[in-house]
Amino acid sequence: MNNLLRRTIFPSYNNTLKLCRSFANVGVPKEKIDTLIKNNKVVVFMKGVPDAPRCGFSNAVVQIMRMHAVPYDSHDVLSDENLRQGIKDYSNWPTIPQVFINGEFVGGCDIMLQMHQSGELIEELKKVGIKSALLTAAEQSKEEKK
Repeated sequence: MNNLLRRTIFPSYNNTLKLCRSFANVGVPKEKIDTLIKNNKVVVFMKGVPDAPRCGFSNAVVQIMRMHAVPYDSHDVLSDENLRQGIKDYSNWPTIPQVFINGEFVGGCDIMLQMHQSGELIEELKKVGIKSALLTAAEQSKEEKK
């Protein structure tokens, strides 16, 4: 439907759309996101919750975290549209999930998967004092072989 038709036939629709856009731009204050990120060593903004991810990418990040037995704080962006847009603006990253380690944005599912596969995730976790369960298992396996 073109704009002229929309404005003449549906003037209240047009005003409602403008009102929705203005509320959507409010978002979550940067300070609130700072607090969420800095209160924990690892924070994941995801669709759903760890026990019930609501998208495949969020599920993949949860599985990576489980393999490494990483304690992390999670936030469901589907339950708060302002948080969903706010975190995208905060990190300047358009997709969810988003992972932060030690207050720094690491990336989304694809980056976490690459870090997991290369072993870089184990090193990043070490830097913040988290020992990966995969590293512990590898060390135990070496000890048993001796």
